[in-house]
Amino acid sequence: MKFFTGLFQPKVAYAHCDVPCGIYDPHNAQMAAHTVLRMTKMIEDLKNEDEKKFVHQLSRLQKVKEEHAELLKSEVRIIWGDYFKAENYQDLPLLHEKVFKIMKLASKVRQEVNLEACNELMSATLEFAEIFYKSKGLEPVRVKSPYPTEGELVIYK
Repeated sequence: MKFFTGLFQPKVAYAHCDVPCGIYDPHNAQMAAHTVLRMTKMIEDLKNEDEKKFVHQLSRLQKVKEEHAELLKSEVRIIWGDYFKAENYQDLPLLHEKVFKIMKLASKVRQEVNLEACNELMSATLEFAEIFYKSKGLEPVRVKSPYPTEGELVIYK
């Protein structure tokens, strides 16, 4: 028996869900992009009047910013890798480039306090959401977000 268990050891599979369930949505990626943008703005607005308070708040904001940049990367990777199929790539030849850009921008905003890069990441994430909804035959619509970032969200009609 030990011989067979050694040959057929189970391997861990990572995906949105292991069924696959067919439930994919760029909503979480958009929320993560808004969070990264908001944390960056809050970092820029921090005042160093009390060093302990400043360091503590900066650490917290940076941690949340980095977590959400990584969440955004994960959500986009899952949709890109699990949802999109070969036939989508024929209709969307720039999809790989857009995903690559999102990955690089998300890494950049983790490493820096860079409002311009955050805005680029937001824009790229919204474009990705539009591509996703179009691939499902839905009409994407940009609406004003209710968040302090004063940006937009992509939803569908």
